[in-house]
Amino acid sequence: MTTVLPSVPAPFAPYTLRRPEGEVIPLICDSPHSGVLYPDDFGYALPFDELRSGEDTDVHVLWRALPSVGATLLAAQFPRAYIDPNRDLEDLDPAMLSGPWPTPLNPGEKSRLGIGLIWRNAGHARAGLIYDRKLGVAEVQRRIATYHAPYHAAMREQIEAAYGRFGAVWHLNLHSMPANSYEGLQVLSDHPLADFVLGDRDGTTAAPEFTDLVARALRARGFSVAINDPFKGVALIARLGRPAQRRHSLQIELHRGLYMDEKTRARGAGFDALQRALAEVSRDIAAYVKDQVQ
Repeated sequence: MTTVLPSVPAPFAPYTLRRPEGEVIPLICDSPHSGVLYPDDFGYALPFDELRSGEDTDVHVLWRALPSVGATLLAAQFPRAYIDPNRDLEDLDPAMLSGPWPTPLNPGEKSRLGIGLIWRNAGHARAGLIYDRKLGVAEVQRRIATYHAPYHAAMREQIEAAYGRFGAVWHLNLHSMPANSYEGLQVLSDHPLADFVLGDRDGTTAAPEFTDLVARALRARGFSVAINDPFKGVALIARLGRPAQRRHSLQIELHRGLYMDEKTRARGAGFDALQRALAEVSRDIAAYVKDQVQ
């Protein structure tokens, strides 16, 4: 397993892109939060192990079978705590900045929770402040230009290429969720967190039959599945999902307890079994997509 360093001095590509192997299908998948390369200009003040709590560590590895079934897999290499590609550019807390932002901002619920475009908080229940300073406007703009913008450009390119070729596209937005997700979101729940949470923004970003197909594929492998509870999906699927135009976008959150030790972030005993199960789920999803475009 790759050693994760507190700082990476050398420049690196903002993402990796694995293209389909064999027959191509219009299934575009991305892991926006599994990046573990921490830029050396981060300037964080939080202990590194607490900062890492934001990672969806190894999610792109768990889903590594996707290209073998004809899908495309995009994965961020930068950490979401540095800049979050699953946030709109306007979802930025102006109180974090040392000067005025040049365009209108619209910080939302994620910024209120300290996890907007630029994270304010991390650690257990996001109680720790990441910075002991204000961030310069130019500093944030560099993060956007170097990491956020290229990631979104790559996503658009893959989505539009698939749509142009097939007249339809299906997108999976891949994540992992901590055991204390309800607490972190400040949501009261009378039931435990499911193994998987599928988010389609209350049925607006994907056809119900697609969401149901993914849920059934997961349940068939023995996993519990919830729909839009507590994660409905954020910026990426909101932007991409237009099912009336045959553009379907679904967020998949998987419980970190299934595959890692959340304190050390080391792979757990269930990692290989989960990876094999997700390879089977990938085949089921690919078969559905193929049927839709034949």
